[in-house]
Amino acid sequence: MVLIHGMFSNLSIYYFNIAPIVAKHFHVVMYDLKSHGMSERFTDGYDLESMSSDLLALMDVLELKKVHLAGYSFGGLIALKTALKVPERVSQLVVIEAPDPQDEKARNIIDEYSKEFLEHYVANFTDTTKVQMGKRQMEKNHRMYEFLFEKTSIKADMIREKHFLKEANFSELNIPTLLLYGSESNCKPTGEWLKMQIISSELGLIPGDHNIPIQEPVQIAESIVHFLSQSLSKTLTQNHG
Repeated sequence: MVLIHGMFSNLSIYYFNIAPIVAKHFHVVMYDLKSHGMSERFTDGYDLESMSSDLLALMDVLELKKVHLAGYSFGGLIALKTALKVPERVSQLVVIEAPDPQDEKARNIIDEYSKEFLEHYVANFTDTTKVQMGKRQMEKNHRMYEFLFEKTSIKADMIREKHFLKEANFSELNIPTLLLYGSESNCKPTGEWLKMQIISSELGLIPGDHNIPIQEPVQIAESIVHFLSQSLSKTLTQNHG
């Protein structure tokens, strides 16, 4: 299972609360997107094609021929892009709160979320390690966000992707897909729209808004495990039927 975080965050969105639950059932791979977390900094290449190519290159290095793929927020769009691009390499798909890039309000949510993510990251770092995050580490995190916002093409690349959902041919996507959205999220209409476009999909609503991985991590993790286990069971039954 490969987990993709959203823009302006890092893999800790899964690491503290979601990945440990999923890892009891599946081998979990997490990584930081370029210029995020511990990954190398780049000034460009934040469009979906480039980000999907980064993911596939990682899978090749790790010799992962086919994976379960989950993505949150912009990471959900990367997951969708990858599934459309190379469906033979994706077993099951989980899309969490992927926004419609065409919706300016949804793009603003990502900016607002980045601030809440930082608070969540600091709180969980302290809870998990029992160590208060130092001033130097805080400053390092802030410098990373400043670099992304001010020195890269990230916002321009995201805007360039604004027609991605409408131009994608989801009718050809025949991968079992779980769509998880917050019941109070401004992105929920996108989840409902994707449910109509992707034939083999189901929509699950989680209490909360765009920040459901922070607000309800256990429910997110358990929903993922249940969906993947159920889908695998159906596949095995069909193969032996």
